[in-house]
Amino acid sequence: MSSRSDSRRSREQHRRALRRTLGLILPHLKEHKLAASLGVLALLGDVAFRILEPWPVKIAVDAVSSALGAEVEGAQGSDGGVVGVIIFWSCALALIVGGRALCNYASTILFAKTGVKVTTRLRTRVFEHIQALSLRYHSRASVGDTSQRLVGDMGRLQEVAVTAGLPMIGNLLTLVALFIVVIVLNPLLAVILIATGGGYLLASRLLSPKISSASRSTRKGEGRLVGDAAEALGAIRVVQSYGLEDAVASGFAAGNAKALKAGIRARRLAARLERSTDLLVGLATAVVLGVGGWQVLVGTMTPGDMVLFLMYLKIAMKPLRDMAKYTGRIARAAASGERIADLMDEEIEIRDPRRPLSLGRPSGEVNFWRITADDHRGARLFEDLSLQVPAGQRVGLLGPSGAGKSTLAGYLLRLADPDAGSVMIDGISTRNVTRSDLRSNIAVLLQESVLFTGSVRENIRHGRRDAADEEIVDAAHRAGAHEFITRLPDGYDTELGARGDTLSGGQRQRIALARALIREAPIVLLDEPTTGLDPASREVVESSLRELTSGRTTIAITHDLSMIAGLDRVVWLEGGRILEDGSPEDLLADPTSRLTRWAVSQQHAAESAAPTAPPVASTKSAFSPAAPQTESAADAADAVAGSETGARG
Repeated sequence: MSSRSDSRRSREQHRRALRRTLGLILPHLKEHKLAASLGVLALLGDVAFRILEPWPVKIAVDAVSSALGAEVEGAQGSDGGVVGVIIFWSCALALIVGGRALCNYASTILFAKTGVKVTTRLRTRVFEHIQALSLRYHSRASVGDTSQRLVGDMGRLQEVAVTAGLPMIGNLLTLVALFIVVIVLNPLLAVILIATGGGYLLASRLLSPKISSASRSTRKGEGRLVGDAAEALGAIRVVQSYGLEDAVASGFAAGNAKALKAGIRARRLAARLERSTDLLVGLATAVVLGVGGWQVLVGTMTPGDMVLFLMYLKIAMKPLRDMAKYTGRIARAAASGERIADLMDEEIEIRDPRRPLSLGRPSGEVNFWRITADDHRGARLFEDLSLQVPAGQRVGLLGPSGAGKSTLAGYLLRLADPDAGSVMIDGISTRNVTRSDLRSNIAVLLQESVLFTGSVRENIRHGRRDAADEEIVDAAHRAGAHEFITRLPDGYDTELGARGDTLSGGQRQRIALARALIREAPIVLLDEPTTGLDPASREVVESSLRELTSGRTTIAITHDLSMIAGLDRVVWLEGGRILEDGSPEDLLADPTSRLTRWAVSQQHAAESAAPTAPPVASTKSAFSPAAPQTESAADAADAVAGSETGARG
């Protein structure tokens, strides 16, 4: 009972996968109606020529048999003109075969072009959908698996649509036409063909769902493999430094073996279907040969008729063999199509409003109003939190790891939306403006300065796509990047590797600074921009940060006290609430404040890590040449300036 229930469940899952796959393809197929229609016409011509192809052979065989003395009803050329009959029908056969080849070529090309165009458009649509998904999805999804769906699964869908799906339509049409012709000519032999087709359908019904299920497991396993490989290669320095090669390789090998097992099962089931069809074809041929020979002997069929039926059987069996082969491919493609459909079913949480308002050029006032939200585990992250930042004010967000600092900054960019509450710029909710309008008014500088494959010039121009070359050079000057850029092999046209790994961390950060500077945005968002930099790079970056943030609303997530000391205001986030809010001087002057206690704890950590290290004398702020400090603030700053903290929200 359980086996029957599993089989029924597999068939239903297979049908659902096919429906979802067709649901992805058909809307785009309508965009290419002309090519598809011409392809169908060529396919019908191919079917017609296939039906006609055996007739010249039948007529020639009957003519030869009659000429040799056999009594053949309706035979041509029995009066001695058999040579002319054979020549005529040989030429006719050559024309029919040529016509079939031409129609087959035309249908293949038209369907191939249609299939490639449809899947190309679908791939673009899927990629656009992926980019529109919120950080909530991207934080839990595997980059490798998502890439596998976009490239590998889409490639399989395209391949099968061209090499299996569309030819299968022609095979079905051929079978239907053949069955009709055979039933008219000889009902007894038609029963044999129908029985053979029925046997194939039964085998396909039993095995196709199992092939689809095994293929689904294979594709999921391959997606996990790509994810594991991408993770390992992305952290190759850590893997090699800690000697984790064997551990990572063993995990990859285990996943590889699991995917291999599922892949072998899918191939074995597909081979079983193909060989079962071959067996059916062989049996049918033997029966037609025996029954047809008997009918020739008793005079109910001519020798040409028997040859006609044997050729029709061969023509009919080729589509059956192809359908057996294509069924396995289509089942595997359905598994890939279902994975793509699952991706497309992911809800786009962040959408532009139907009637957006225009931000124009805002002054930069930012207001987080009664923000309530849960984290990805479902725990409460913010509870009715409100924070107002006047235009031009520089505010630092601090707090323990996991307090939600980066999440709050993400709400400002609408990378995600809070469960309740609003984020407003100049009194306009970010939900009421387009994402492009919102983000064009915010410059972002992150701890990890992400650069893209391409030239240095293009990476800076990403800050503002219409920037002229002169503006790019000026922004690089202001970011302290021009000097090292001109020393690169091709200057601003130097091609960078993936993520800019051919540059040092300080160089990448200065190019990212130039990208932020060229944006000329009224709001600046900083997320640990100086963490991990060497002292020389830090000094250059901090100098450029002063220009970037001058006169602009700045929200800085940082645990670098040299930056904190020059801020107008520091906000301490913890437990979903704002626990401290004031100037850094006032908070550092209060020995009971969380900021002071944190500074002291960092001092103790620095002393434990390097007890003989000389005290750091410089506390120059990243935001002003000489930020005023109280004595307590200066002492706390001296204690921790230059230490690596790495605590982030």
